[in-house]
Amino acid sequence: MPIQTPFHPRTSEHNKNLSWKDWGGYFAANSYDVVNDFEYYAFRHSAGLVDITPLFKYKVTGKDASLFLSRLIVKDISKLKLNQATYCCWCDDRGMVIDDGTVMRFGEHEYFVTAADPSYSWFSRFVKKLDVQIEDITDSICALALQGPTSREILKLMCDADLDNLKFFWTTRAKGDGFEFKISRTGYTGDLGYELWIKNEDALKLFDAVWNAGKNFNIRMSGIAALDIARIEAGLVMNGVDYHSSLHALIPEQMSTPYELGLGWTVNLDREPFMGQRALRAEKKNGSRWATVGLDINWPDLEELYNKHGLPPRTAAGAWRQSIPVYHPQHTTKQIGYATSGTWSPILKKNIALATIEIAYAEPGTEVNFEVMVMHHRKTVRAIVGKPQFYNPERKRSILKNKR
Repeated sequence: MPIQTPFHPRTSEHNKNLSWKDWGGYFAANSYDVVNDFEYYAFRHSAGLVDITPLFKYKVTGKDASLFLSRLIVKDISKLKLNQATYCCWCDDRGMVIDDGTVMRFGEHEYFVTAADPSYSWFSRFVKKLDVQIEDITDSICALALQGPTSREILKLMCDADLDNLKFFWTTRAKGDGFEFKISRTGYTGDLGYELWIKNEDALKLFDAVWNAGKNFNIRMSGIAALDIARIEAGLVMNGVDYHSSLHALIPEQMSTPYELGLGWTVNLDREPFMGQRALRAEKKNGSRWATVGLDINWPDLEELYNKHGLPPRTAAGAWRQSIPVYHPQHTTKQIGYATSGTWSPILKKNIALATIEIAYAEPGTEVNFEVMVMHHRKTVRAIVGKPQFYNPERKRSILKNKR
């Protein structure tokens, strides 16, 4: 049975649709209204507020905290500067991804780690004789994500942080009216946005301050359904959807490496030993079998298939999360991969998907065939391979001071 987050007294008031999901053992709003269009557009045109408390959160401290995290994570965490954040993933000794998340450095020997899956058991087994303490603070720290082009202006009205100069993937401490919290310029929408981290006891103070400051900036509560559309547009993979943790996979074919997921840029190979280094070096040298790509699905082809039945083309009301076959450009009976999630992109006006395909067909511009079901018949439409990141506005990384 899911439990309520510390923000539930407020989020439940906004949830007119009464649509909830179980996210990490917590009640999480799937959508706040009958349709999620306005929640999605808040991310792209104003600001959407999401309760992200269900993320698993860990405080890692001690003299060897940096060494410890650098041995477990494929990125060299020792390079992280004070108040800097980074996106990363961690692997088993076969180089297969266990999970992805963020690491933030809050002190000389203090790090804050977020994860999609419970990770305490995995992390703690490697402490051994190191001077490291791992504290699971998932149930004592809650969080809100404020995402969208007006998010900076909203936060400037309710706290004292210098947000004009806060860089992408950096953090800062902030004070509101009677409470303190941390801000990271991070998010899961691919847009300008921030994540706000606070102790449970001050949750409602933070919520009320953000909400009141945002009233003149078209702030909206946004749920998981709208967030899913935004993260697909941004090309952000999801554990359990676009890949599966190697700790949960039943067979090797269900596992993925960072290179296969398009996360090779997070791997720092040439350094002290870390988990999966030998396998990842071999893959880097010999090449990968799979690649994660974006698919731009041909709309006229889809229209033509439905038109034969006298019907308009049909797309899902929101993002979908199921495996859909992708076929060879010329031979539609030869499967070369599979799409894992997709959506109609409201801002791009495209039917898009994230897919895992054989490396030989991963070159941008390659034409492949995508399976669709029309009136109970399996058909294919053309799709163009591209980078997974469909949407990447300049404001996501920009510093306001430099634009004056």
